[in-house]
Amino acid sequence: MQSANVAPPDIELLQAARRHVPEAWDSLLKQHQLPLYAYVVGLLADESAALDVVQETFAAAVRNIASLRDDGRFAAWLFGIAHQKCIQHWRRVRRDQTVFAPESEETAIDWPGPDEVDPRGILLQREQAGEFFALVDRLPSVQRSALLLHVLEDFSLEEIAGITAVPVGTVKSRLHHAKRALRHLVETNLR
Repeated sequence: MQSANVAPPDIELLQAARRHVPEAWDSLLKQHQLPLYAYVVGLLADESAALDVVQETFAAAVRNIASLRDDGRFAAWLFGIAHQKCIQHWRRVRRDQTVFAPESEETAIDWPGPDEVDPRGILLQREQAGEFFALVDRLPSVQRSALLLHVLEDFSLEEIAGITAVPVGTVKSRLHHAKRALRHLVETNLR
């Protein structure tokens, strides 16, 4: 099953990319950059870092295109690279925070406060979407990743397992726990 947000692979385009034809890579970048960016920014919650990770992902894809065995799985392969780049980013950030953070510093989550809402009002749908994604951001990263890949990018459980390098059963479990936690967060915020 191909992601609904990512076009099916163009075999001729991928063959040209394997021959390192710049125009082929430009087309692939244009085709995949927005869904890939949406996924990465959803995981990292940092637009600048997400741009860097997407750039690193495409650079790695160019270097490693020969390792792609099934052209029909190009999108899943690309998202798998991005997923690994996100993990590397988190490790770098965690290492830097441990090395440079003072001993007494507490890490607090900076959630938007109620006074940060535009007083002129925002369309209800957009506001609800923002609240929903704020709740999604509160999920553990492994659950958030599985949920974003499945719901937003419409990847199958098998494709998510390949992207995240875990068994399908683990993906199912993460989705189950993500949905349950999200339901709890929604119910808590409605009170």
